Amino acid sequence: MATYLEVPNPTATYPTHPDAQFPKARGDAITGDRYWSKEFADKEWEKMWKRIWHVGGRVAQLEEPGDFITHNFMRQSVIMVKQKNGGIRAFHNVCRHRGNRLVAVAEGGVTDHFTCPYHGWKWNIDGALDWVQDEEDFPQGSPCAKLRMKEVPCETWGGFIFYSFDPNAVPLLEYLDPLPTLLKNRDLSNWKRVVWRTLRVNTNWKFASDNFNESYHIPSVHPQFQPMIDDHYSTTIFEMYPTGHNRMIEKLQPSSRWPTSNQVMELWADVLKEWDLDPADFEGRAQDARIALQQARRKLGPQRGYTYFETLSDDELTDQFHHTGFPNLTMTGTPEGLHVFRTEPDVEDPNWSTFDYWYIVPVIEGRDEVATLYGMRPYAETTQQTGDFSAYQAEIKQGDFLTQDLEVAVTQQQGLHSLGHDDAYLAEQETRIRRFHEVINDYIEGRR
Repeated sequence: MATYLEVPNPTATYPTHPDAQFPKARGDAITGDRYWSKEFADKEWEKMWKRIWHVGGRVAQLEEPGDFITHNFMRQSVIMVKQKNGGIRAFHNVCRHRGNRLVAVAEGGVTDHFTCPYHGWKWNIDGALDWVQDEEDFPQGSPCAKLRMKEVPCETWGGFIFYSFDPNAVPLLEYLDPLPTLLKNRDLSNWKRVVWRTLRVNTNWKFASDNFNESYHIPSVHPQFQPMIDDHYSTTIFEMYPTGHNRMIEKLQPSSRWPTSNQVMELWADVLKEWDLDPADFEGRAQDARIALQQARRKLGPQRGYTYFETLSDDELTDQFHHTGFPNLTMTGTPEGLHVFRTEPDVEDPNWSTFDYWYIVPVIEGRDEVATLYGMRPYAETTQQTGDFSAYQAEIKQGDFLTQDLEVAVTQQQGLHSLGHDDAYLAEQETRIRRFHEVINDYIEGRR
């Protein structure tokens, strides 16, 4: 009988953290109403969303003082703006005169002030109110002496800008722990976001955290990965952490669950040939090619421009490191880059959500383009592409995994309304899903 790998692994050849535990759960039920009940969604907002750290954007979007980005979440809107001293501060996107939104665009730049489009009040980029019309006409005294834009906590890590609605939020690095440690070998601050797709999807926001907290679905939903991703639980690392974050590590090798695990199939052969390995040398022992591939990338990478390979561990040169940050951020590290997934709830209907996919990559010396789900893209910060999932398309040789995941998410959302569904019946390898829901319950019920 297959068994699970030891966690924490004392002989790990990849970044680890002493708080790693094999996933375990209390057994809280995962009922369908969690995905469509407005009452439950309201509890999530009041008890969880108002307390956690949110990703607002990338530091690279703010080049000069006065450059800003906005992030709308539910009915809230936050402005993150670069200061003259180079720092970044975040404020509620609202004029404190009569409540008009100050900024109606996703990003832009101002010289010194945000000017309210309603009555012209001028708010300094540091939050001060510098000018109002008819300042002498306020019987309670000039608002310039009394009001500032309401600020929210704002910190950065890995080139990401985070903010929180909670004025007493724990420090960002404490909240993210141990993700910065697990991703320490990747210079994310200087990597470039070359893909930024935002889709409106007819499913609850929790689908992505559920989906990326397991690999049990891969054989059914992503069969094209059989030749090169080992999705079997006996070869996969599963970890959970006290902060609510999780990690899963899948080996880059043919899947151990199939009789073909020792055969070199086309996708695996293509990867090997790219790094000057002869697929024929591994016929009958295809999984052995994983170590050979690590050695080839270690040897050939720097001379091919992959200088960042020197900072990666051997396993990071091949394997997929899936980090699921509570509650709605997934960061999957591969040798080529970082796939970032973020889901956020719809402002009105829990049956809908917004799904963001970002692809963040290091620059390869001597190259000006990188392969993505959407063809070759330049090594440059991209702009946002938005749309509805029903109109979404992508083309990639091994099949678009996002389309496959989102199609299942839509049909699952329909099934979660069924009177025939009560609690999820999970395999042990899916324990991180139940743990994810239990952390939500901990917030709602006041244990966090």
